Amino acid sequence: MNDLKKYWVQSTSDLIESYEVDFEKGLSSQEALERKKTFGLNVLRTKAKVKAWEILLRQLKSIIVFLLLSAAFISLFLSQYVEALSIFFVILANTIIGFFTEYRAVRSMESLRKMGITSTKVLRDQHITNVDARELVPGDIVYLEGGDIVTADIRLIESAGVMCDESTFSGESLATEKFDLTVDGSSSILERRNTLFKGTSVLRGSAKGIVVATGPRTELGKIAQLTDEAQEELTPLEKRLEDLGKKLIKITLIIAVVIVLSGIWAGHEISLMFKVSIALAVAAIPEGLPIVATIALAKGMMRMAKNNALINKLSAVETLGATTVIFTDKTGTLTENKMQVSKFQLRFGEVQIEREKDSRTQAFFDSKNLNQEEQSIFLKALKIGALCNNASLKHENQGEHVGDTMEVALLQVAKEFGLSKNELLKKYPKTREEAFSFEERRMATVHKTDTDRFFFALKGAPEAIIHISKKVLTKKGLEVLSDKEKQDWLSDNERLAAQGHRVLALAYKETPTQKENPYEDAIFLGLVCFRDPPRADIHTSIRSCLEAGISPIMVTGDQSGTALSIAKEIGLIDDDYQEGVLEGRELEGFENNDLLKEKMLKTRIFSRVTPKQKLELISIYQKRNNVVSMTGDGVNDAPALKKADIGVAMGLRGTQVAKEASDMVLKDDSFSSIVKAIYQGRIIFNNIKLFVVYLLSCNISEIFIVSTATIFHLPLPLMPLQILFLNLVTDVFPALALGMGEGDSSYAYKYPRDPSKPIVGQKTWVTIFTYGVVLTTSVLTAFLLGLFFYKFETREALTVSFLTLGIAQVLHVFNMRSARSSLWKNEVTKNIHVWGSVVFCFILLLGVVYFPAVSDALELTPPSLEQWGIITLFSTLPLILIQLSKLLWKYLGIRSNA
Repeated sequence: MNDLKKYWVQSTSDLIESYEVDFEKGLSSQEALERKKTFGLNVLRTKAKVKAWEILLRQLKSIIVFLLLSAAFISLFLSQYVEALSIFFVILANTIIGFFTEYRAVRSMESLRKMGITSTKVLRDQHITNVDARELVPGDIVYLEGGDIVTADIRLIESAGVMCDESTFSGESLATEKFDLTVDGSSSILERRNTLFKGTSVLRGSAKGIVVATGPRTELGKIAQLTDEAQEELTPLEKRLEDLGKKLIKITLIIAVVIVLSGIWAGHEISLMFKVSIALAVAAIPEGLPIVATIALAKGMMRMAKNNALINKLSAVETLGATTVIFTDKTGTLTENKMQVSKFQLRFGEVQIEREKDSRTQAFFDSKNLNQEEQSIFLKALKIGALCNNASLKHENQGEHVGDTMEVALLQVAKEFGLSKNELLKKYPKTREEAFSFEERRMATVHKTDTDRFFFALKGAPEAIIHISKKVLTKKGLEVLSDKEKQDWLSDNERLAAQGHRVLALAYKETPTQKENPYEDAIFLGLVCFRDPPRADIHTSIRSCLEAGISPIMVTGDQSGTALSIAKEIGLIDDDYQEGVLEGRELEGFENNDLLKEKMLKTRIFSRVTPKQKLELISIYQKRNNVVSMTGDGVNDAPALKKADIGVAMGLRGTQVAKEASDMVLKDDSFSSIVKAIYQGRIIFNNIKLFVVYLLSCNISEIFIVSTATIFHLPLPLMPLQILFLNLVTDVFPALALGMGEGDSSYAYKYPRDPSKPIVGQKTWVTIFTYGVVLTTSVLTAFLLGLFFYKFETREALTVSFLTLGIAQVLHVFNMRSARSSLWKNEVTKNIHVWGSVVFCFILLLGVVYFPAVSDALELTPPSLEQWGIITLFSTLPLILIQLSKLLWKYLGIRSNA
């Protein structure tokens, strides 16, 4: 392949010669494969995969590890070799657990990132199809439209109103106009107006071009800065957990100093009290917080992926659970996005499209009793819909249809009546295109006819097309389109929209030159109606939102009548809804209109809104302390997706610009997937909260036990190594199990949490301290009974208090259930990981007292039957008392609601 010449100065014939490709057929699959072997995948150097040793080192970068190491080296200095080795073992165990859990979480998130593949519309083997952008090779013929991300350097062959965002190179946000003419050989990158560069995006227009460079050979590849060393920022949740950990460190250090002074005053050895204070400080700090947070977030991301929701930004996982408002598009999100033409409204009347298997075109005409003049008008409508169109139908097994669903529907109905877009384009080759404009809501294509005249095919929103039309086609020929008839057509449009149809208008004109303005003196033809049925599960999803305190709001570019009809059909509004639909034109000047603002906050349906108005809607709700989720699919939705707390892009029909701007991408474009993702977000946050409550209440009980004994000059109920062992066992395994819980249905009915509030609020602290006091009281009672009533030896009494606390803390995991949940069937008892951790912890606890080498190191002895009786009673007592209190609260709650 000869590409020595500068591609931007080459003519079309030179490009064909340089890149050895037929512009009408594209490359063959075999040729594309050969070129991929030569040029490689179309990828830049990406952030390096996190190495295992880096994850291992992260486990040691902690103030917790520093405290443990300090205690170990001090123990060595004091010749306490068993204690030192035990502490080193604790460090090793924590490191191993942290390493394997984070390693699995990191690899899971890396695999998720691979699922968000960018595709490009390519001409291969004479057929247009979507391919993975990484498979592009020089010489590929690609098609681009507004909203597409440019995935390689592409020299334009054909273009229509192309505007491109090149801020990647220029730093300017202003759009750059692109065209398919040659430019001077000395032109700089920014002056190459006939080239689209990798990493930029098409804002509007449509284009056909040839790939001239891929991967590191692109201009972006040449100047891209490597980001391998860039560090990812912590999510808000992780920052709050880190802040909580720092506060606990300060508190526990103060407590440790108090314990040391109290112990020395009580006559304990200085070295012993120092080790106790270090052990307590370590015990009080939930060192597993980062591990569990990582696991919970990664686990949630995987569950969301299984439910067709891909997370782009980790912070979105936690924010999802706090969502209070969902601004959702209608088409494809609330509906099936299986658009079909249902009927045409023409001057002579309606033509219903009734599809039957194996029906022929003539049968359609016969059943409609269309005469020759009516058939001619109807076929012209079909022709306009097929020509003014950038979609393409799949060819046999070439994959899915490519393009906008309404344009695909127009091609399908034309095909049903024997009209092929490809055949029409051969007869009427396209010479020019006026790309669809969001502001004007219309588009036009220009075609050369066999009489050397030019045929303009127009389609767009009814009001936009009717407004520019001067005449109308009737059975008798052309007639003037009067203002009264224009109003009648607009009334027909509203009537059809109110029936749930999406409506487009068709028009045309013929001129001797193609340079005329296509939107002047158009000939109106009629309206074409589309039906897109609601998704089967949308009623349930809408109801789930409302029950969960989430307000779904339809924000659509469709007409008011269509939006209102669908909203009623899916249960978004009921018969009591009085606010109606607010159109974009009615929102002008809302900033100084408090009544309009209030109406906007009550309205559940917005139609014909502009991108700027979407931003304003989001701002209004966010200022009222709402957490807003916004769905979008087009390039015009990108600002709103960025502005929203959770931007949700459509994976099937969404533009690449929208996907890049979003926090989450729906693989199935379904509203129900958003609801499921919100549910998972709530589960994740609650799992972390449960873990924090569990861990802090256990650790606080250890502090209370030793502090109380020290203050009252009692023997120590727990020795330093015993505390470190319990900290390892009861902190890590049950806590990890809670972090991996799947939640229960109750989260779907809770009001969204306030994201500004801390993880541990005032009421939660009260709960934590209450649990700690109950555990402390039970353990100290068992210890004192054994020591003073049953006259156990000190080592036997220590064994009783150690096992009482250890078993009580393991069983305490079952106290993490909600007070409103069932005693026997709840999110904790249904969590298989919890049962596994409980069994494993029991085995470890039994092992340390019955395995001589370990029991000697921990100053424990195998309990007698009498001692086991005390241990069993007082270790289960906290579980019984707390569960009885939950049952009482549940009863009182039910009674208060009766």
